[in-house]
Amino acid sequence: MALYDVYSHPAEIIYRSGLCSKAALFLLLVSGLTYIPPLFVAFRSHGFWLKHSSYVEQPTVQYRHEVLLVVLLSSTSGEYLAWSTFPTFNQFQGDNLRLPVVLAREEDRNHDGKMDVLYFNLELPLKPTEHVLGVQLILTFNYQLTRMSRFVMQSMAFLQSFSPIPGSQLSVNGDLKLQQRQPLKSHGLDNKYNVSVINGTSIFASDYRFKKIAAAYYERNVTTILADPSPIWMVGRAAEAPFILNAVIRYPVEVISYMPGFWETIKFAWIQYISILLVFLWIFGKIKMFVFQNQMVTTVPVTSMTPVENYKEHLS
Repeated sequence: MALYDVYSHPAEIIYRSGLCSKAALFLLLVSGLTYIPPLFVAFRSHGFWLKHSSYVEQPTVQYRHEVLLVVLLSSTSGEYLAWSTFPTFNQFQGDNLRLPVVLAREEDRNHDGKMDVLYFNLELPLKPTEHVLGVQLILTFNYQLTRMSRFVMQSMAFLQSFSPIPGSQLSVNGDLKLQQRQPLKSHGLDNKYNVSVINGTSIFASDYRFKKIAAAYYERNVTTILADPSPIWMVGRAAEAPFILNAVIRYPVEVISYMPGFWETIKFAWIQYISILLVFLWIFGKIKMFVFQNQMVTTVPVTSMTPVENYKEHLS
């Protein structure tokens, strides 16, 4: 009668030896070579410890309705016009103060509860003999991140544009981009920079100078800038027409750099270690099999038995 394979299972051979033997010493050496070198390989390959990472987030931005404006009328005599939303600054200007008409509107384009763009329009009345050659403008914002780290600050967008030809209108279209000199924390509230960009309560005129404001602001590790404003300077103003400044400032999705927490760092390191360890386990598994099967170290081979075989042996 023909015979067919109906069931099979591998036979396990156990190699026994004393604790103070060459076999035990060999096994200890192989175990050390299996588990320790992958750690050094992963560490020396750089990036074992995740020191910084990044993610994408739409920031929560809110225009603070704070404006500081200086308009240059002459490049030789230094004549200018100025206005701000800070009463103290306006008091310093005297005859140089000129009240503009300002319209500002924020829009949530995708209806996700976060503003996406600011439309800013300013019309500055001018006399027929006044001609605008340059503009400096600061707008301030509340800026907040919440996904990985609770980060809150007051930031600004600084714009300046000059031309040798008198202008009638300046149009700007840019992004309020986040600038980081160091990664943010991955946990807790960071409100170190949640202070006014412009000290509107100061009684000193020097505190309202653009140079001083910008110098203090850009000392921060985290700031916002008006990126790619693409200013368009238009000429040909009518005698009684105001100077018009139009700005479209978008609040784009940002790639945020941050310092990972403990568990994220361990998870990243563990994945690297395991991926290298699997190769070492396979290599040294083959080495151990070769050494013990060929009795290169003295051991006592014992074939393991199934539960049924153990039962029959017990009965006999």
